[in-house]
Amino acid sequence: MKKGIQILLILVIIFLGYKVYTSIATPIDFQKELKLRNDAVVESLKNIRKAQLAFKEVNGKYTANWDSLVKFTKTGTLPLVRKIGALTDAQLEAGMTESEALKQGIIIRDTVRIAVRDSLFGKSFEIDKLPFIPYTQNEKFFLGTNVITTGSGVKVPVFEARAHNNQILSELKDTYEQEIINLNEKRRVDGKYPGLKVGSLTETNNNAGNWE
Repeated sequence: MKKGIQILLILVIIFLGYKVYTSIATPIDFQKELKLRNDAVVESLKNIRKAQLAFKEVNGKYTANWDSLVKFTKTGTLPLVRKIGALTDAQLEAGMTESEALKQGIIIRDTVRIAVRDSLFGKSFEIDKLPFIPYTQNEKFFLGTNVITTGSGVKVPVFEARAHNNQILSELKDTYEQEIINLNEKRRVDGKYPGLKVGSLTETNNNAGNWE
């Protein structure tokens, strides 16, 4: 009888020790997994922003269509103005300006086209992965566009790309379900989007990500 009680107490102590360990280790492990995924998602959103800004430079607007953005990033080109020639020290001292040098042909400006892929991402960049949220089963970022009319009547095109925490952390749901719920609730209480996004469909600052 006494031995049975001793064994039971040992088991209770082991169980309580395990619970204490997991109560400490689980939040730490979750934060590591969260940072790993958030870093990858932020990098993807930065790439989406670069692609959208280049698309707008060429087309005068953003796109909410992934096929269009991926195709443009693969095959599109951007204008690059090259300056050939330069003013000498004597010409500068004489007060000659660059505009005057252009008129006289001393300086020539030439516009060439450069590939979007090469100039923004490099040849090794996997463009087909642009729409997909890292560490998920090919879930896509939301991509939307809008045109906002400012108080002065100016129409400003905007875009937004985003991924909810439930998507970013989808593969961790079984292990860290309560941590994900707590994370989303904190974002809700703070009045912030429960995930990562770049741009906005309601504000004109398209260069901002909510991690910045």
